[in-house]
Amino acid sequence: METIAIRRDRLVAPISVLLICAAAGLVSPAAAQAVALDRDALARLKAGEVIVEVTPDPQGAAGLIAAVIDIAAPPKVVWSAMTDCERSKRTLPALKVCRVIEQGPDGRYDVREHVVQWIWPLPAVRSVFRSDYKPFERIEFKLTGGDLKVMEGEWRLEALKSGAATRLSYRARITPGWPVPDALVRGALLSDIPNTLTALRREATGRE
Repeated sequence: METIAIRRDRLVAPISVLLICAAAGLVSPAAAQAVALDRDALARLKAGEVIVEVTPDPQGAAGLIAAVIDIAAPPKVVWSAMTDCERSKRTLPALKVCRVIEQGPDGRYDVREHVVQWIWPLPAVRSVFRSDYKPFERIEFKLTGGDLKVMEGEWRLEALKSGAATRLSYRARITPGWPVPDALVRGALLSDIPNTLTALRREATGRE
């Protein structure tokens, strides 16, 4: 697990924001290993921490990401906070466009467009991705167009406390569509992912 300490660079920040903006869609599930939840990790989750691991990708992407957070809300409530475009905009002010452009007849998949305007006058970053849903349990997503080179992965929701709480796990791999050192990308992800998942937890629980 990398522990790079790095400031949020203006060129790198949109990468991590855009990745987490894809709350309705994330490499194949096997591409990134899940976070190992030993006794220490479980204690940290109980204390409200977000556990994040970012490692180099042997298949060539800039980084493999794995993260876990516990949320004091049922999976159905967390699911709604993740997949509703208007709620995503409240969680991520840099997300300027969230639009469903195609939807499966059974609601088991959709294709979405996200546009993130991180810092003016930098150009907005656009992504189009397909999300496949197993309601309230799993979301798999894969990039189909836009400004990134690679963005794919998975969200898993595990019911805790007889369904009153949720353990949300995230695995992904990402490569930007422009030249940025891989270590810089991984450093930005380590910095930004905990903040974004914490914001999602606030949205799902209704807490400030």
